[in-house]
Amino acid sequence: MTEPTSRARGTVALLLASSTGGVGQHVRSLAAGLTSIGVAVLVCGPAATEEQFDFTGVGARFEAVEIRASPTPADMRAVTALRQALAAEPVDVLHAHGLRAGLVAVAARPAVPLVVTWHNAVLAGGLRGSVSRLVERVVARNARVSLGASADLVQRATELGAGDARLAPVAAPPLSEPHRRRDAVRAEFGVSGEQPLVLSVGRLHPQKRYDVLVDAAARWRNRDPVPAVVIAGSGPAYLQLAARISAARAPVTLLGHRTDVADLLAGADVAVVTSDWEARQLFAQEAMRVGVPLVATAVGGLPELVGDAAILVPPGDVDAVDAAVGRLLDDPALRAGLGRQARERAATWPTEADTCAQLAALYAELAPGATGPTTPEAGAPSTGPR
Repeated sequence: MTEPTSRARGTVALLLASSTGGVGQHVRSLAAGLTSIGVAVLVCGPAATEEQFDFTGVGARFEAVEIRASPTPADMRAVTALRQALAAEPVDVLHAHGLRAGLVAVAARPAVPLVVTWHNAVLAGGLRGSVSRLVERVVARNARVSLGASADLVQRATELGAGDARLAPVAAPPLSEPHRRRDAVRAEFGVSGEQPLVLSVGRLHPQKRYDVLVDAAARWRNRDPVPAVVIAGSGPAYLQLAARISAARAPVTLLGHRTDVADLLAGADVAVVTSDWEARQLFAQEAMRVGVPLVATAVGGLPELVGDAAILVPPGDVDAVDAAVGRLLDDPALRAGLGRQARERAATWPTEADTCAQLAALYAELAPGATGPTTPEAGAPSTGPR
């Protein structure tokens, strides 16, 4: 791909809240890509994100701005810290990632254009959901540009009053090559011969609906051979899931946090995503890139991501997950064919370099003294003025 012909001349500030997964990975990828093409990058976020994602290791500066996962009175300290960080050096654009970071950015009243990427939909109900929907509206109406990681998020921002909402797909970072052979990976979980290995990777959070996968897996005890199901990830739903697995006597193992997803995929026969909502889920991208057949819920941005190269099922439907995985386990030719389709589909997705180029062009468009809008990336629809 070609490098953007115009760039922000000062510093681009990237702001994120607490993150242990996709948002932090995306900000690190963006920081690395921007610095590689000569853009100065300041990353602001909780100190724990620097420890996990090492933004300084890819050439960015880092300033601690402690934004917790949920709104608290401590947000005012975060606003103050952000103002101080932005005042310390010339900044062309402030780009907040996620609604929590977006809210702190809006409250800081930056003197430079504010871009906010919407990474997630609001699914909570009750008081928490009401507060989150208020935050959505405040962020949509105060950001100069709202970027949606999937088309439904672009539509949501527009409905809430965003003056300029655009699609900005988040590309999964490329996986390293596996360090272990398929047989060695499978042996770790006691899988041998023709026994299938079913894999899911993600944070153990209610949104991921791993309860659906556990309930479907409990039915697979009657299959011959019985599939081994492994879930890699950590999170607040661990204890509930462990109890459910035990009560259902499901052939499921919770692996905790893993850094060897490439190895796990090398050993897997089927990948499964059971979430209630996703934009462009990183594990779905990783599985399809290496040709592991995927069963995923038809929610959020997943249908536009996978096309007909995965089996889509309704959210929360144990019967549908059971049937879809069963079809794949019973039909090696179907698995192979779907794996080939997955690789072909993945080859059409934007790369990390494409994502970086799209955003670098946006920053140049918004920077002080810009002569006019740059040409958006092909296939990136928008609403509102450019």
